[in-house]
Amino acid sequence: MADPHVCARCAASGPTCCTLTPGQEEFCFPLSEIERHRILEAGAGKGFFAQEANTSAFLDNLRKLFPGEDERLDELFPARGAHFRLATGPDGECKLLGPEGCTLPREARPYYCRLFPLWPQRSEVMVFGAGRCLARQEAHGLNAILRLLGESKENLRHLHGRLRLAWGFQPRDGGSLFKDILNRNAS
Repeated sequence: MADPHVCARCAASGPTCCTLTPGQEEFCFPLSEIERHRILEAGAGKGFFAQEANTSAFLDNLRKLFPGEDERLDELFPARGAHFRLATGPDGECKLLGPEGCTLPREARPYYCRLFPLWPQRSEVMVFGAGRCLARQEAHGLNAILRLLGESKENLRHLHGRLRLAWGFQPRDGGSLFKDILNRNAS
């Protein structure tokens, strides 16, 4: 059964996926300009963003999420360059995290946050090994997690396609998902 409050319950119970280990900020997922703009429109100020260097460890992590797309990743995140990510406090907690979960409306949240703890990759959906994720603790297996989060594989692929589009990646499905995204945005 879907639990729309699972993330809020997780936030109330302790460290969440919205908390980084201090010193590990380079592994926080980057934000596209589209996502930054959407977050600003939702009322978050510029203090909710941080610039992070494009380290080799950061790029290695992204290469795991986008296999075979090294060339595009190198274009997006050049060596000695930087990218934006969500800002965290000294304890590693995202500055947008409140006692009841994310303070942003769902549609304004970064795509990565909306996808977590799931990640579409080619025709599969993988589940991240996030031990402190309450959805992960309460629901075992992909289908149970999807039910708990009230999600579908189709919607996850759509969100992932939007993330790819925001970054300027080429379509992985011959472009049909991108066409669907563009058509949804036009209406």
